[in-house]
Amino acid sequence: MFAIGIKDIIDILLFAVLLFYVYRLMKESGTINIFYGVLAFVVVWVLASEIFDMRLIGTILDKFMAIGLIILVILFQEPMKRFLVAVGSQRRWRLLRKLFHHHAQSDGIEALAWVMPIVYACMNMAKSKTGALIVIEQDVPLESYSASGDVIDANINTRLIENIFFKNSPLHDGAMIVSKNRIVAAGCILPVSHDSNVPRTLGLRHRSALGIAQASDAVAVVVSEETGKISIAHKGKLTTGITTTELEHRLNAIAITSAK
Repeated sequence: MFAIGIKDIIDILLFAVLLFYVYRLMKESGTINIFYGVLAFVVVWVLASEIFDMRLIGTILDKFMAIGLIILVILFQEPMKRFLVAVGSQRRWRLLRKLFHHHAQSDGIEALAWVMPIVYACMNMAKSKTGALIVIEQDVPLESYSASGDVIDANINTRLIENIFFKNSPLHDGAMIVSKNRIVAAGCILPVSHDSNVPRTLGLRHRSALGIAQASDAVAVVVSEETGKISIAHKGKLTTGITTTELEHRLNAIAITSAK
């Protein structure tokens, strides 16, 4: 018989908490299918090698487990990247910093300042069918993408946003990047998503928006030049055809979450 002590119970509880945390992270980052696949493989491995003592299958699975992480990275590059971005951008890591800073209320008000100028600009550009791509930085820095465009470094202003994406503007084809309540750069080049689920009717702006949402935790807002419809990309997902009211609610929720 096995003797289970307090240390074993703590070990099991810690593993359960870690497993749940990984499950929630992978669900939020859209990589839950990988979690189920890895979990099923580990269960089969434990049953074969530990419970039923199947030496041949156990040895094969042992060897496979040794290189399993490398295989996962090779086969699922984009999903694994989204998962690692989700791990690195979790705002729970800010707890220690908040123990020494008590500006949550003022930070929350400041965090909402950029929302309405962007919403109004998107509303006006949607009416005139002016194409636009606005990227709002979150926890993951976007300096490498900002460097690909022209430095703006200006306050977020509705008219300025509209002028940047005006059809005759030299910066209208690229992306505008917002960071720390300021327009950092415009005319920026973003990674393009090759997701096969993106409808063929959507162009390069939408694929770039999804690409930056897959490569980071940034929020990307797109105004279609062909239809005037507004779309938003976040956490590796692209939502098309949203209203300005829905856009305002989504951006407000993201801003409030970022300020926490």
